[in-house]
Amino acid sequence: MSDRFDNEAFYAALNSVRLSRQMTWKDVASEANVNASTLSRMNQGAKPDVDGLAALLSWSHLKAEMFIPSARKTEAEPLAKITALLRADPKLSKANAKLIESIVIETYNKLRSG
Repeated sequence: MSDRFDNEAFYAALNSVRLSRQMTWKDVASEANVNASTLSRMNQGAKPDVDGLAALLSWSHLKAEMFIPSARKTEAEPLAKITALLRADPKLSKANAKLIESIVIETYNKLRSG
């Protein structure tokens, strides 16, 4: 199974969101805060850069893993999920999130190995 991002499926899903919201591609670019040229290039098969992808995922409320075939069948490692959650917590500073992360990783590895 491929680990490649299915850009064609992502663009089709974006188009469905756009149509359901009765928007033009220019509206999408403006609302998602991406260049209209990014959307034009995607229509021609190019992949967006990481910032463009993040903006479009946020705008559309789609999840990246929906477009990575191998990601649909597996889950992320528990530590990766914890790290992502800690770093996304608005109540924690970056430094505090990293501190808790290091404690969790060290403890997890010690307990996992017995």
